[in-house]
Amino acid sequence: MSEYNANRQIFRSRNYSFETRLIHGEISGDELTGAVNVPIYQTSTYAQTVPGENKGYEYSRSSNPTRKALEELIAELENGDYGFAFASGLAAISTVFSLFETGDEIIISNDVYGGTFRILDKVFKHFGISYVQVNTSNLDEVEAAINGATKAIYIETPTNPLLGITDLKAIADIAKKHQLVSIADNTFYTPYLQRPLDFGIDIVLHSATKYLGGHSDLIAGLAVVK
Repeated sequence: MSEYNANRQIFRSRNYSFETRLIHGEISGDELTGAVNVPIYQTSTYAQTVPGENKGYEYSRSSNPTRKALEELIAELENGDYGFAFASGLAAISTVFSLFETGDEIIISNDVYGGTFRILDKVFKHFGISYVQVNTSNLDEVEAAINGATKAIYIETPTNPLLGITDLKAIADIAKKHQLVSIADNTFYTPYLQRPLDFGIDIVLHSATKYLGGHSDLIAGLAVVK
């Protein structure tokens, strides 16, 4: 077990409230300087002790201490094990859709963020990945849409823009019953109001550009899994 996961278990075992976890988030500052906030590391490369050996980082495209702190924080807030940060919400969504192959089909809501629809319809469709839109609030419609090509159920709850609600646990149960991947975009509620992994969802996505960022001053995306 990594030192981070060991510290996480200790932190969680103390049964802090979500508000305390939200403030402290298991994020330490900077051991070298004593800074209480995580520095913004702007380096592209890291010195190696000897060729092929480093202190945990070698190139910021693959890992960076600032990004790692963000990824650990969102994993903690979503009750997940692993967090991943991206340059935008659509970058996170595109990465998840890239898990699928030619011939696969994804069930999505008939009310879904326009950027998500367009990237499926204009980009992934060219790679042979199809989609079917249903009212995901209607569980019978979801079940009826499943066929041999179906590989995932992708939901937003609340949806963007019409704020439709989908039963997270029911979708997770349907996905498990049919051996599908369940994916939930939690952008509108954030982990402060709901944590889809707690209901059995496999992958949680965020456009951190919106409520997680909060000030219209950043573009970012996040994904969390157990």
